[in-house]
Amino acid sequence: MEKKNINSVEEVKNKQVILRDYVTGHPKESDFYISTSTIKLQIPPGSNAVLVKTLFFSVDPVMQFHMRKVQHQHLDGYQYYTPGSPINGFGVAKVVDSGDPNFGVGDLVWGTIGWEEYSLIQQPQQLFKIQHTDVPLSFYTGILGMAGITAYSAVYEVSIPKKGDRIFVTAASGAVGQLIGQYCKLMGCYVVGSACSQEKVDLLKNKLGFDDAFNYKQEPDFHAALKRYFPEGIDICYEQVGGKMLDAVLGIMKVHGCITSCGMISQYNIAEPETLKNVMQIVVRRLTVKGFTHRDHHHLYPKLLDTVLPYIRGEKVVYVEDIVEGLENGPSAIVGLFSGRNFGKQVLVVSHE
Repeated sequence: MEKKNINSVEEVKNKQVILRDYVTGHPKESDFYISTSTIKLQIPPGSNAVLVKTLFFSVDPVMQFHMRKVQHQHLDGYQYYTPGSPINGFGVAKVVDSGDPNFGVGDLVWGTIGWEEYSLIQQPQQLFKIQHTDVPLSFYTGILGMAGITAYSAVYEVSIPKKGDRIFVTAASGAVGQLIGQYCKLMGCYVVGSACSQEKVDLLKNKLGFDDAFNYKQEPDFHAALKRYFPEGIDICYEQVGGKMLDAVLGIMKVHGCITSCGMISQYNIAEPETLKNVMQIVVRRLTVKGFTHRDHHHLYPKLLDTVLPYIRGEKVVYVEDIVEGLENGPSAIVGLFSGRNFGKQVLVVSHE
């Protein structure tokens, strides 16, 4: 690589989203602030780091765990944020400079990057090089990114449905749920989803191809609602909500059914987790309950691309995104996730370049 005169390297402003302090309960916009520093558009001499310009960020519920102060951070694998420093998350970026032979200037990548306009990646092995640019680059924050790995592994690896299975998907209009439902439909299943508004219910039924859906906020009795849609019981529940919804699901499952969970968003910001009354149904109905995260399934990414790219190109799968423009609107986008404000996968656009 040609040596550069470090004194002639361009220095630019670098807008960042900073965590003000550790967060308890629901995150608020005031928990963050926007700061502008400067950065040189060159990696440090001798470094194997990669310097990237951010294009898109994925806004994910899991980010709130990174905002908390915990004693044993090494046990759960999360990359916790440091107050006074930029937060980080999954994003799509363009390589500006590189000391890693696997990445060249101009390459497009996705992976964990700082919430800033330019980010120095010290561990570039965590980045994925984007080889397919005939689909929207923003898809690498979702259907072809972390959410995509979660949904793909849920259906094709963790709990594989059979044709004719009765499937229930909670948080069905979100980044993961919308994909799980469509993949199950492609496998010949009957699929019902729950969501938090009539607009999202209409999306599931009219655009995403779910057999049915309901607004859980309008259902005073979750058990009765599920019995209405699953009179013979549920074969597989892909669960992301927890609490009262999970308790109702336990009482509707078929014998030898499976509950597969990658999140429980209703429990994230309450002082005491809700008590489940139907836990004995796990025994009575001989249920399998599986918890998982995307972190155990990144090895499936080549298979995901082989399967999902043809779905996208053939318009067999629809992916709905909720686009927010501007890094300064990042805190609002994060907070909106926990009130259901987003409509589809929440994406933050930093640059269109």
